[in-house]
Amino acid sequence: PAASAGPIRRGPVGACCDTVLLQHIRTQILGSRLHGEGYRKIWARLRHGGIRTSARRVRRLMGQHGLLAPHRIGRPEQRAHDGTITTTAVDAMWGTDMTETVTVRDGRARVFVAVDHCSGECVGNHAARSGNRFEALEPVRQGVLRHFGRIEKDVAKGLSLRHDHGSNYMSGDFQDEIAFLGIESSPSFVRQPEGNGVAERFIRTLKENFLWVHTFDTIEELRRGLQEFVAHYNATWLVARHGYRTPNQIRTEQCSLAQRPPANLPLAA
Repeated sequence: PAASAGPIRRGPVGACCDTVLLQHIRTQILGSRLHGEGYRKIWARLRHGGIRTSARRVRRLMGQHGLLAPHRIGRPEQRAHDGTITTTAVDAMWGTDMTETVTVRDGRARVFVAVDHCSGECVGNHAARSGNRFEALEPVRQGVLRHFGRIEKDVAKGLSLRHDHGSNYMSGDFQDEIAFLGIESSPSFVRQPEGNGVAERFIRTLKENFLWVHTFDTIEELRRGLQEFVAHYNATWLVARHGYRTPNQIRTEQCSLAQRPPANLPLAA
């Protein structure tokens, strides 16, 4: 007999040829109301129907004819950012995020924070029953009022706000409010949660030192305790990249340097 066109697998072909087996595979896919089943389940359904073949053969045929279930792709080789999310000056970028805890009487509560990407200072905090867009704005308003002095149009010009793609942060009300304050929206990159790592790292510290070790009767009690913890954190937490200084010390030193007149200008009498 004439030689085959290419190499073939040794041994018996199986219950049927590839063409017939492909028809059986299509029948199993079209006859099921469930979508997204992989080749292993199709192979099992064929066995239940009396067609015995190997799972590798089913996978090969489904792959050649575009019948495999969709799956997640791997991480891209090139990162979307250079891996640096911290800043060299305070009030250049804040990060905001939300976590949850449980109170005894009021049930589930949402905790919101806003953290400076330079000093690690928690510039705003809030606890509420709801996690909607208006509650998410509260720590940002607190930070603007505390460090920019007032709430008005473009008062925080030059500040960026890093947040995730949650519905409360991407809502029109949230985006319109920070745009009114002059804050530039800076969503973290898709599938790269480390882009909001400053706020998430603070939330880890908050959980380990406050939320997981204390019991709260009401949300109002949680809110008062949260304010006390944040004040203690800003005054005592040591930031290694700034020479083990506290967030309050870093802000004070940077503000004093910004207010110092240049060396080539004479001092007023």
